[in-house]
Amino acid sequence: MLGMLTEQPKVLSLSFRNAQAVGPCHSAKCGKASVSASRVEGSAATARVAILLCTYNGQRYLAEQLDSFAAQSHANWEVWASDDGSKDDTHAILEDYKSRWDVGRLSIYSGPAVGFAANFLSLTCNASIDADFYAYSDQDDVWEADKLARAVQWLQSVPADIPALYCSRTRLVDAENNEIGVSPLFSKAPSFANALLQNIGGGNTMVFNNAACELLRGAGEIKSIVTHDWWAYMVVAGCGGRLFYDSQPTLRYRQHGDNLVGTNSNWAARLRRIRMLFQGRFKLWNDSNISALLTLEHRLTPENREILQCFTKARGMILIPRLIRLKRSGIYRQTLLGNIGLVAAAILGKI
Repeated sequence: MLGMLTEQPKVLSLSFRNAQAVGPCHSAKCGKASVSASRVEGSAATARVAILLCTYNGQRYLAEQLDSFAAQSHANWEVWASDDGSKDDTHAILEDYKSRWDVGRLSIYSGPAVGFAANFLSLTCNASIDADFYAYSDQDDVWEADKLARAVQWLQSVPADIPALYCSRTRLVDAENNEIGVSPLFSKAPSFANALLQNIGGGNTMVFNNAACELLRGAGEIKSIVTHDWWAYMVVAGCGGRLFYDSQPTLRYRQHGDNLVGTNSNWAARLRRIRMLFQGRFKLWNDSNISALLTLEHRLTPENREILQCFTKARGMILIPRLIRLKRSGIYRQTLLGNIGLVAAAILGKI
């Protein structure tokens, strides 16, 4: 969702690192784990999923999203909705569904009203929300019926004490839910070296386990982060967790004029990303993320701590030493154009 340039990847000599491609459905650190060989959180059918839904003036599409929760093939879920001060009928819609659904299916909270990232973190860090797995949800998408089932199936293959994060591609639709494409397919392995530069999975596709939730709760709510989903990718990857990027789209990601963060799969979006790079926005994002990560430095694996330190030092160096140290850090983006943009940013001191 936050990738700057996202054409289909090829190996590029200018890129800082070639990550091992492991196929369209792949994970970091775990390969194809076997459920029978792992300790899991109960059976697939009984695993409890907390859907963390953030809303703000979402009356136009919210009911369709709530209906897609009800249509899930994995039926053991509860919705925890945090509304950030909507002025339309969003709260009334939530109350209506709460009254029609079984008791406990939907709980409603008031958000901090300082932006969507803080709202999602407020739910993530809410200790009263207790489940086996946690799924982020936007207010305007439509989930495929097997979205939770696919995520739970993989998450249950990971030992419960290891942080694990599932994400996937999305099916792009217009405001009227007509299909207009799919999100880019990334083929390089997810990792901390990649997470420092981009987020490969939108928060609306993310589902994570209790061990990952504990990491995020330990980091706290007040962070100088860019987005909650990019933060989750960095934290889980950096602290040695397992990551899975599913090539199968699991939801219908609505593209409309009110999107806070939309897809970057068309040329207009890519040009906006290039413009932001030259304006220094990419550098400011890195400033914010590094500041937040330094508070968790003691939780990073030794390898990832070294990557962060190398990346941080490189940003303050003059041109040639900067390029050498950035290459040494192993950082990379997922695509050919993304890595060209990375090299350009490094040369221009915009990283």
